[in-house]
Amino acid sequence: MVASPTPWIACLAFLSLTVLFFSARELGGTLSPQGCRMSWMSPSYVQQIDFNTSWSPLADRYSLWLYREVGWDAARVGDSLPVLFVPGNAGSSHQVRSIASSATRQYFSSPLRISPEFSARSNVYKPLDFYAVEFNEDLSAFHGTTLESQIDYTSKAVAYILSLYPPNTQIIVLGHSMGGVVATSLLPSREISAVITMSTPFTLPPARFDNNIDSIYANIARVLENNSTPIVSLCGGATDMMIPSESCILPPNSRSLFRRTVFSSALEGAWTGVGHREMVWCHQVRWRVARAALELAPFASEDKRVEVLDRWLRDGHTLPSLDMDSVKPLDEHEAEHAIILPVGQKLVVDGPKGTRAHLLPIPAARKRFTLLVSGGAVLSLAPEHHLPFSVAVYQCSGQFHCTPFRPDTLKLLPTPAPKKPFPVPHEGSDESEGVVLLEAQLDGLSEDTTHLAVKIEQGDGRGWVIADFADEHDEVNEPASTTCK
Repeated sequence: MVASPTPWIACLAFLSLTVLFFSARELGGTLSPQGCRMSWMSPSYVQQIDFNTSWSPLADRYSLWLYREVGWDAARVGDSLPVLFVPGNAGSSHQVRSIASSATRQYFSSPLRISPEFSARSNVYKPLDFYAVEFNEDLSAFHGTTLESQIDYTSKAVAYILSLYPPNTQIIVLGHSMGGVVATSLLPSREISAVITMSTPFTLPPARFDNNIDSIYANIARVLENNSTPIVSLCGGATDMMIPSESCILPPNSRSLFRRTVFSSALEGAWTGVGHREMVWCHQVRWRVARAALELAPFASEDKRVEVLDRWLRDGHTLPSLDMDSVKPLDEHEAEHAIILPVGQKLVVDGPKGTRAHLLPIPAARKRFTLLVSGGAVLSLAPEHHLPFSVAVYQCSGQFHCTPFRPDTLKLLPTPAPKKPFPVPHEGSDESEGVVLLEAQLDGLSEDTTHLAVKIEQGDGRGWVIADFADEHDEVNEPASTTCK
């Protein structure tokens, strides 16, 4: 009698599925490693019982909560500004805690004491009140009618929240996953100053089980094309195993409205892939979202809101806002006493001290200038809590007439730890780390421009500065170098 092969086939199938499962689980971490730091908070939640059926018939089904950081936030709202968090498919209102806690602990240096960064302008910047809708883990990704109910309830929640604040107050809306679909569906609205979404499928719904989903997405497409409210989409990339990267990207806009898609692996100050659920608590992301909300909330001007979003949620693909007129001029005395480097020699300043200018002759064959600054500021860009020194670049005709030099690229780069993977698992970088990169093509310089001047101010012996010229196609340029202090 021949034994049945069925048990062997079943075992082989089980082993194959097990191998595929673990391979798929590790795929995101291999393609886009996750270096998220854990976030900590002391949460409490206050149900908004006055937001009842007189505001929305859905109040019997859903609820609205106000987050309070225990020991830090005042018990009641007042002299503050509102933010609303919308959770996603099977999500929870408690997911607001990481971002809300970060905003509180950035605004206050200790319980109820405003931090120096905000105290100087406490008449402008206010603490934030984070509200969150609770959908009781409804599966909004698979049922268009449920999603419509959430949109309707959230729109009424916005009206209720704003009734607690002075007239003309606006609200920032944050959305995670399908909560970003709900948030964007609230537009157009004069009451919403900006929308920030995290891991939201904008261009492709997770499932099409009814026509209502298609109708909601068609409306979102119209909003994205026509509404002027600034919208930022933060995406986790390959590490997000629930939302395809291409689905998270905001579609092109023909009207030059502010629409920005930023992948967390390129997000300045984060530089890590982020999983779908981790997006709301990953410290490097939540810190920047919270900071953007703090600085964005007081401003009614659309240009100012865009400027804030561009500062805190950027990937370096575009230049930050630059005020070249504010750059201190390099006077003739400083130029005369500058260190003049030989042609072809790169500048390396390790541990700069005091204030000193360096003149770099522009080699005839070089087409690009690159400057790297660790720990200091270049123009308007620097890591958070940077060192006191700053660097400015000038273009000089002869040696003594120097004007500010405008870059083509200005962005933060990560600082990998020697002999460690990048990002370091469960640690990564944070908002205080980074190297400023300045680059520019030299083709547009006038013929009488002979030098570039690199001026370092207020060095205290920490950090470093490197500057060099390169050919158009050079990847690495290693001429003899001079180390200056």
